[in-house]
Formats: sequence, structure tokens, C-alpha cells
Amino acid sequence: MIPPVRASLPSGPSATKSTPASDSLWQISLARPGLARRALTEAVATFVLVFAGCGAVVANSERDQALGTVGIAAVFGLVILAMIYATGHLSGAHINPAVTIAFTATRHFPLRDAAAYIPAQLAGAVAGAVVLRSVWNGTPADLGATVPTVDAGAGLTYELLLTAVLMFVIVAVATDTRAVGAAAAIAVGATVGLDALFGGPVTGASMNPARSFGPALVADQWHDFWIYVVGPTTGALLGALTYQVIRSRAEPVPGPEDT
Repeated sequence: MIPPVRASLPSGPSATKSTPASDSLWQISLARPGLARRALTEAVATFVLVFAGCGAVVANSERDQALGTVGIAAVFGLVILAMIYATGHLSGAHINPAVTIAFTATRHFPLRDAAAYIPAQLAGAVAGAVVLRSVWNGTPADLGATVPTVDAGAGLTYELLLTAVLMFVIVAVATDTRAVGAAAAIAVGATVGLDALFGGPVTGASMNPARSFGPALVADQWHDFWIYVVGPTTGALLGALTYQVIRSRAEPVPGPEDT
């Protein structure tokens, strides 16, 4: 979930300092793949997210709650962690249209690239749901489609706030050179898992329009689907803007040379 733009590379005096090898994961190589390959990478990563994450929901439903809420949350968090490590240096590992939209709106990501990423993410999600349907010979648990267990207003609030928290963390570790470097994958994956732990029983803790779109389309389950478009998109924008405001007003953190 790293915006692959030159603006994220160090500049000025800090550019002359050596960068630890562990930080290289979060910077797209100057010889990064072309846009088509980066979009394909997004499709593959989103496919894995839906196949593994929604697959966990289906398996839990069909195998006597073998995973439970904790297990499902762990699967979603771990698959995000793995995909960030696997694809962060290639495409930025957005894996989520709401993340792409927020990065674009805050000028961390080119609009032209976003126009390729979002359809790729949606296509990957649909492909993941199609494979799940073929594996399970039907649509058990609606293939993990997200349906709120509360009224629409409460569901929208949950999705908005869950995604705002997630995006706040993503922007912090993806765009701030003072943040945690390669440990960003752990931070983002842990946030997804945490959100899923307390939000899963309420809305499914989607935080991702593509993750909801794939199963909804293949299982033909559109009940309150709009929540999973409006909530995550608005929440991602809120989280990104909140971090920008806080960071712009923050005091510089003293480094070793200042102590």
C-alpha cells in the first residue's frame, strides 16, 4: 500500500544519507515495471486477498466455524502482510480502490495510474470470487460477501471509521520517511486484522470496495452494497487527510545527531 511516485523518494539533504536495505521495500525502484504490469500486479494481489480472505469466511461457514472470528481476522491480516512484502516494490501494493483513490486525492499517486489500478483491483477480486465458486461448487456464505448485521447507518459508520484508521496507518508508514520502513507491512497487516476482529461481526470489516465487489457480483448478493463503496472510500480520504494535517503541524523528531 505504497504510492509509487517520485514524491515519496527522499530529497534535499536527507537524500545524501544512506538508506538501510530494509527500507528499500517501501520505495518503488526507478526501473519499476510499466503501468500495465503494475496494474496486473494489483489484480494478482487482490485476487489472492479475495481467494484467501473470503475463502476463510466460506471455510468457516462450511466447516462448523472452524476458524471463528479470530481466525478469519488473522487470515485477512496475514494475506495483506504477505502481499505487501511480495508486491510493494512492484506496484505499491494498494490492493484496494479506496486506498488508490485516497492516495490520488492527496496527490501521492497519479490519476492516470489510478485509472488503471482500480479496474485491475476489481477484476482481480471478481476472479478470486469466481475461483472460490468453482472450488465450492456454489455460493456458500455468499462467497464471503459483506452484509451488515446492523442498520445501514451504523454499518456505514463502522466501515468509514475502520477504513479511516487503516488509511491513517497506511499513509503514516508509506509516505513518511520518519516512519517504520520495512516493518510497515506488519503495521498495515496488524491493523487489518485488528479492524476485522471487532468490525467483522458487524459489517464484515471490508474496508475495501473491491473485496466486497467480487463476492457480491459472483454470488449476486447486493444487499446494502453501497455501504462498502461509500464507507471505505470516504473513510480512506478522512484517514489520509487527518494524517496530513497532523504531520504538517508536528514538531520535528530529534535524531541521534541532535541529542
